[in-house]
Amino acid sequence: EAERYPEGIKWKFLEHKGPVFAPPYEPLPEGVKFYYDGKVMKLSPKAEEVATFFAKMLDHEYTTKEIFRKNFFKDWRKEMTNDEKNMITNLSKCDFTQMSQYFKAQSEARKQMSKEEKQKIKEENEKLLKEYGFCVMDNHRERIANFKIEPPGLFRGRGNHPKMGMLKRRIMPEDIIINCSKDAKVPSPPPGHKWKEVRHDNKVTWLVSWTENIQGSIKYIMLNPSSRIKGEKDWQKYETARRLKKCVDKIRNQYREDWKSKEMKVRQRAVLALRAGNEKEEGETADTVGCCSLRVEHINLHPELDGQEYVVEFDFPGKDSIRYYNKVPVEKRVFKNLQLFMENKQPEDDLFDRLNVTSKDKSCQRIYFMYTFLVYKLTLLLFYFFTADENVPAKILSYNRANRAVAILCNHQRAPPKTFEKSMMNLQSKIDAKKDQLADARRDLKSAKADAKVMKDAKTKKYRLEEQLMKLEVQATDREENKQIALGTSKLNYLDPRITVAWCKKWGVPIEKIYNKTQREKFAWAIDMTDEDYEF
Repeated sequence: EAERYPEGIKWKFLEHKGPVFAPPYEPLPEGVKFYYDGKVMKLSPKAEEVATFFAKMLDHEYTTKEIFRKNFFKDWRKEMTNDEKNMITNLSKCDFTQMSQYFKAQSEARKQMSKEEKQKIKEENEKLLKEYGFCVMDNHRERIANFKIEPPGLFRGRGNHPKMGMLKRRIMPEDIIINCSKDAKVPSPPPGHKWKEVRHDNKVTWLVSWTENIQGSIKYIMLNPSSRIKGEKDWQKYETARRLKKCVDKIRNQYREDWKSKEMKVRQRAVLALRAGNEKEEGETADTVGCCSLRVEHINLHPELDGQEYVVEFDFPGKDSIRYYNKVPVEKRVFKNLQLFMENKQPEDDLFDRLNVTSKDKSCQRIYFMYTFLVYKLTLLLFYFFTADENVPAKILSYNRANRAVAILCNHQRAPPKTFEKSMMNLQSKIDAKKDQLADARRDLKSAKADAKVMKDAKTKKYRLEEQLMKLEVQATDREENKQIALGTSKLNYLDPRITVAWCKKWGVPIEKIYNKTQREKFAWAIDMTDEDYEF
């Protein structure tokens, strides 16, 4: 309903307070020692700060990895004085134990804080949020997503990243580009500092940007997902996906025709039937692959397997170095084309070698199914898996199973949480206790037949305990099935929230049982505009 701006213009007025920088380094207390080759060694402030980053991770498996240790030591030496460089020549001789114990004790002390101490920290955070967590964009007070600059530390990366262990440097005001309108008050840099640049670019939605030192990527401070501009972009994405259903058959017919093309490039593009991804810089990232960068070694072709014809067996390290293994039956024409693509190639050769995903060639940039198709397909899949069970816990289990089916299709895996076994044991103990209570209630009911009032109370208690037991058992099933699947990505980015909202309204499921507070804020537009009859 708001005023529409000319194409590309995002706002007319933008004012904010700028970022909140990480607090300065506080030197370790005198009693916390660093040892080199068994002897106490006093480190200079810069070297000590970087040493604390390693000490904080001492119990993590990262610090045992050779590439992590090598990168850390190389960057740490850059922060040392000449005397320290001459003395510290071997990471294996460094003893960070006291530092590590100090930070563990601090962490434990934070957990043991009194209510008053916790309340004081909460009030300080709320004060910071009130001052820096909001901006004014075109007469609207909008929430900012990440107004705090990430503190310095050691880079971890995803999977087996070749740059893990490198030093993420402290971001200073001189690294920061501020974006606001010409008629706005420019945020003040910290005393004694100045901004790298102040821009007035109303064709972008970021407020602050800087370039991080590890991979040279640009980082941004943006509006919160609940903001008008983000919500509208989300809404438009799902509307585009809805429109796709009118032309999806035509698209499919086109790429099926292209399977028979005389031009190898066209055939490869049609077999992929996806948007081309982006090339990774050599040596910059872990050796992970996607559909566009598959190599011959990543697939095996089986004319017949497990009673199915034309099966493609995939086995490759996917996103975050998580292994993707699957056996998929395909159409005969696709199978024959894959055989053709593999002819006269070595295992390390690209499967789709004719497609240069970085080229400006329009034929490679043609949007066959792209991201929008994924949104379209996955939303339909979510809808397909829904069932209408009798009670709310069973309905929620049904919803989560539908979401899981989508996440599995997208290969959204995760490592089981470290506390998983303990939490499942606790849950099982509750189930066992509830079963004992229910058994007692059933005995009480049997012995209460002579007294109508006592019998009524016993029946009510039995019914209530049965409900509670069922909820706990459904919760245990849900948690077990969800052990290695990450539901968040598909729920936030791929599934039209209006489908979920309509389902909740239709079957009487409280929306807060499906979406947490942050998700409800992000999808406020969907919650507001959707009734139970919405159809994707």
